[in-house]
Amino acid sequence: MRSQIDQPIGSEVRQAIDERDAESYRAAAEAINASGAGAVWLQHEFGIFGGAAGDMVLDLVDRLAAPLIVTLHTVLAEPSDAQRRVMNRLIARASKLVVMSEYGRTTLTGVYGAAPEQIALIEHGTPDRPFQEVSALRRTLGLAERPVLSTFGLIGPGKGLEAAIRALPAVVAQYPDVLYRIVGATHPNLVAAEGEAYRESLELLASRLGVSANIAWENRFLDTDELLDQIELCDIYLAPYPNLQQITSGTLAYAVALGRAVISTPFVHARELLSDDVGVLLPGADSEAISEALLMLLAVPEERRAVQRRAYDRGRQTTWSVIARECAALVEETSLTTGSEEISQRAPSLAGVWAMCDDTGIFQHAVHRLPDRAHGYCIDDNARALMLVHSLPANSQDEAAHRARAFASFIQHGWNESAGAFRNFMGYDRRWLEESGSEDSNGRTLWALGHATSHASDPHMREWAARLFDHSAPMAQRFKSPRAIAFAILGADERLERDSGNGEARQIIERGGAFLCAVWKSGRRPGWDWFEPGLAYDNARLAEALIRAGRRLPSLPHEEAGLSALDWLAAFQTASQGHFRAVGSDSFDRQGEALPFDQQPLEAWATVAACGTAYRLTGQAVWRDHAETAYAWFLGRNDRGIALGDLGSGRCLDGLTPRGVNRNSGAESILAFHLAHRTMADIVWRSRAPADAGSQLNTAVPSLAG
Repeated sequence: MRSQIDQPIGSEVRQAIDERDAESYRAAAEAINASGAGAVWLQHEFGIFGGAAGDMVLDLVDRLAAPLIVTLHTVLAEPSDAQRRVMNRLIARASKLVVMSEYGRTTLTGVYGAAPEQIALIEHGTPDRPFQEVSALRRTLGLAERPVLSTFGLIGPGKGLEAAIRALPAVVAQYPDVLYRIVGATHPNLVAAEGEAYRESLELLASRLGVSANIAWENRFLDTDELLDQIELCDIYLAPYPNLQQITSGTLAYAVALGRAVISTPFVHARELLSDDVGVLLPGADSEAISEALLMLLAVPEERRAVQRRAYDRGRQTTWSVIARECAALVEETSLTTGSEEISQRAPSLAGVWAMCDDTGIFQHAVHRLPDRAHGYCIDDNARALMLVHSLPANSQDEAAHRARAFASFIQHGWNESAGAFRNFMGYDRRWLEESGSEDSNGRTLWALGHATSHASDPHMREWAARLFDHSAPMAQRFKSPRAIAFAILGADERLERDSGNGEARQIIERGGAFLCAVWKSGRRPGWDWFEPGLAYDNARLAEALIRAGRRLPSLPHEEAGLSALDWLAAFQTASQGHFRAVGSDSFDRQGEALPFDQQPLEAWATVAACGTAYRLTGQAVWRDHAETAYAWFLGRNDRGIALGDLGSGRCLDGLTPRGVNRNSGAESILAFHLAHRTMADIVWRSRAPADAGSQLNTAVPSLAG
């Protein structure tokens, strides 16, 4: 089977998957994402996908951006390690899990820890035919007066046919004309392994027991309509399955819906479907019990007809039209809707920022909305917070000035003279947890210091920031991380706004600009116009730094390279429906592709800021549009149609996940939301016609709950 196939016009098949080819699953995911599908519905059974326990299907589901619905045809109470790994991933990725039995629901919650609200019970669909006690086909075949028993499906040891055949002699002794019809081909895997040896062993068993004349074999595959005709032909449907953990049987569901009297072993699906005397449940796969149940129903036609009528009535609950409505409602509930209403320009409340602060600085993480003291503080977030307070308009400066001193003090205290670098992590007890932070955290701190020299309204704050920038700037010459170099360039560019002759800042831009331009030239290839083989976090900052370095030096090649890279990234992060699709954190360390989840606010802010810079420097409307698209991600135009940022509280959730959102609201996310808004207000929206921003709250955008 090929991964892509040509189909005639009107064919419902658009792409096929070779179950043994990982690339085939990836290509299918890419095609689905490009199609703009609002939801994806996967029918899952371990045996139909390649790899250990069918794990190659994960190459598909990990790459799907649309909400995923998974129907689980098998839910094992005692999975192998490989099966559990696959199930855990499917549960983590799926917006909804569909099971066909209550047993499936309780097993998902009890064994796998699935959330109850994630699970939908939709029973196996069945036909909606008028009840026929004796079918027309039976008359055609001359069987109208004979008692007919039937078992259906692929033939194999798991069918329990031995027990049913051993039950026949006792039945034939009283009803010599009884006919047991075994309908279905031998399972293809069994045929491949041993030919028809298993079926022949059953025929030999029937011969030894003297009931060969009472068995009719239909050794073939049947389409649905013929299968239903064949089921309708029998008086009693036998399901002697020995595997009592089987949670679904389509032919059992069909037999009930067609009003057949059912005798079954107590496997999971049968226990649920045949409750309330809808059929006869056996204690197990025991031949004597089977013969006793058959004789009872054959001897008392009134009881058999009553069972048939109860079965038919039960089947009205699962007709295909009923199941179709339930499925349509689930798709409607799950499908992506992003809306097209105008996004509000109103500023998010600063209360969300201040609630994460104490007199030491801003807490790093939160549990839901509560600051998480267990993880203390980091210089990354205090640097971002310092940039925010220095970006606020004059009417917000009273409290901002007080907060700015705390954030600046944190940065000041973070400098480790002996290491020539800033520390990053501090415990709640105000003790530093390391001697120096990562290159990226040091680059961000230089950036915040440079920003303060240019934007702080307090001259004393500007002087402090300038001195600490100049003192710590030499460390940037040691940076090897592209992002650390980019952050340092952004800070140096800000430093030169106030002091155009600053030598340290000029060196950072000259060295860093040359480095990033060289990395871009060596990293790009057809279809991948980027600095690195893969994408990670804060991606747009690489392009923004190169654009600003090119304008500051000046170097037209640097600027054009940065604009080219940003143009590619913006297109790459635009979904086929037109909304922003941030590179997911699952993509880190992957080459040549990006997975859609988990999406982080930091990436949306970086894109807003980089596109805002490109718009400010070039005046081209395309950059304004890209910035607006990325900002709208915060307010619900995203792959789940859920707002992460809440204007009223000023909070922002920590990420967009396959199943919705990360309910925590930490400093990085909150600051990204606020700083993205500042770029929109100061650069992007300022160029548009004046508007009453306070009246533009988009009430159609999903609100932030909790």
